Amino acid sequence: MEPAIPAVTAANIPAELRPAKRHWALDDIPWDAVRRDLVAGHEALFYMLAAASLMESATDLYTANLIEYFADDDEIASWLRDFWLPEELQHGRGLRRYVETAWPDFPWAEVREAFVEEFRPFCDEALEEERGLEMASRCVVETGTASFYTCLSRASPDPVLALLTRRIAEDEIRHYKHFYRFFRKYREIECSGRAAVAPALWRRVRMTGGEDRLIVLKHVHAAYRPGAPLDSRSYRRVHRQCRALMRPHFPARMTARMLLKPLGLGPRTQRLTVPVLAAVTRCVVP
Repeated sequence: MEPAIPAVTAANIPAELRPAKRHWALDDIPWDAVRRDLVAGHEALFYMLAAASLMESATDLYTANLIEYFADDDEIASWLRDFWLPEELQHGRGLRRYVETAWPDFPWAEVREAFVEEFRPFCDEALEEERGLEMASRCVVETGTASFYTCLSRASPDPVLALLTRRIAEDEIRHYKHFYRFFRKYREIECSGRAAVAPALWRRVRMTGGEDRLIVLKHVHAAYRPGAPLDSRSYRRVHRQCRALMRPHFPARMTARMLLKPLGLGPRTQRLTVPVLAAVTRCVVP
């Protein structure tokens, strides 16, 4: 009698032989189901989505130096070039399509052209001197985007927008995991301790929402309200509206855990620190 042949299941197929899960595509989003009636008059939502779509569409401009920085590390360079960057640019295309569907009068292409012209000189940002610290810094960036899109998904009155931003948030969390893995790789090589990692994290946190946000909002505002400049009063009004929308849905504990992870705190310190940092982020972000 011949021995029984075991059934082929996912559990007994080596990981390297399993087919890769297909990354979501723009055609997976039901664009014809967008509820314009629920979002068209929502000014804060428009500002956040239009600004995010422009920033994401310019990812290739302000990350070319990052790819160049890791050019001699095939593992990292190929992932940045072949996976991370295309996915970030897809986020921009998806957000653009939503904006143009929900607010068809917004001249997205014209606004992007003017935005990029002003934004390009700011794209060559300084990188950390140590590669591990740069990867820790990138963990902060992915924490911010993951939190932002998670928040948008929760706050969205339109199910299609909730789906789109949830897909983007899932990508950003996965990107964070890659950057964190690369951080650990270089931490072992460079022996970067907590005393070096903490300032790198703080430097990146301080950069969040700086000059780039002001530039992109200025161009969105100029097209949305022609003839009305984005002065300090208008900027504060827009910021208050966005904050009021986002704050009740902000994933504070998730944000705190992601920010603290590169520090490698012990379990007890983590349990004590996460609630404190979550409370702080809930007050100051977005």
